[in-house]
Amino acid sequence: MATVELRFSAQPEHVRTARLVAAAVARRAGVDEAVLDEVRLAVGEACSRAVGLHRSHGITAPVRVVLTEEEKVFSIEVGDGVPAPGTTAAAENTPVSRRAVLAGDLHETDTGDGEDEMGLAVISGLVDDVQVTSDDHGGVIRMSWPIASAVALP
Repeated sequence: MATVELRFSAQPEHVRTARLVAAAVARRAGVDEAVLDEVRLAVGEACSRAVGLHRSHGITAPVRVVLTEEEKVFSIEVGDGVPAPGTTAAAENTPVSRRAVLAGDLHETDTGDGEDEMGLAVISGLVDDVQVTSDDHGGVIRMSWPIASAVALP
């Protein structure tokens, strides 16, 4: 399992760098070329959301992006440092399904900001396998894509 971790200060100008790194690592991992634009867009939305949350809550910790290549799947986690409102130890790491994101059931990660909900809706439209979790330490958007099968050369 190969992992690349990127941390950047919550500045909008760093989102482009995160998109470029994600696309390059996804390509190297074997994600289908036709899907790379979706990877770029989804990472851009997730990072922009994290930057916005950090800035609106005055958090100085960096935004975290973890890119992981496993045997059959490439995953990206974008983490912010904004604790979930009303989070208790019993409710930590409760995932929000793609269906809940599409339905607008975002109580675990809802910041009351329409842009937050819109960003999650865009991500869920781009990525088939997406999970949103939030706990006392912040939120994480986990997205994954299948790795294309190796093509046998003649």
